[in-house]
Amino acid sequence: MPVHVALLRAVNVGGTTSLAMADLKAICEGLGFADVKTYIQSGNVLFRSDLPAAKAAAMLDDALEEKLGKAPGVMIRTGAQLQAIADRAPFPDAQPNLLHVVFLSEPAPADALDKLVAPDGEEARLAGSEIYIHFPNGSGRSKLKLPAAKSGTARNLNTVRKLAALALEMED
Repeated sequence: MPVHVALLRAVNVGGTTSLAMADLKAICEGLGFADVKTYIQSGNVLFRSDLPAAKAAAMLDDALEEKLGKAPGVMIRTGAQLQAIADRAPFPDAQPNLLHVVFLSEPAPADALDKLVAPDGEEARLAGSEIYIHFPNGSGRSKLKLPAAKSGTARNLNTVRKLAALALEMED
């Protein structure tokens, strides 16, 4: 059974929707997903399911909307996809905690970076359904504005690598 990694948008980060990872796990199990595991408190969950990624994402988003009162947005990737995303990360000199990947539910338009405002020297690159952003001074106080990233969810490169490793371990 394939392993999916679901990345929830706007969960347990700076004043957004609060969701206990035990509740997230229970919701996933209630949907029939197997071998459910959460990773850190920022809305990452790994599970097995024969469902296509889009169907599993829609089911989880619907179940979360019922629980939370609004659908947070769910992006799903496989372990191999996450590993490839980590491997092709631009900005080779960036510290992994300062390099974020914004996961989108569909490929970003070619003009996605046209409205980028990066006053602190942030850099961004498009790669299909991901946007890489390097925050040289950290993301916490950054004044970066990137409208194309609003619909996605971001994880730093350390988290992407760890999720890839966990998913690939589950596949063995």
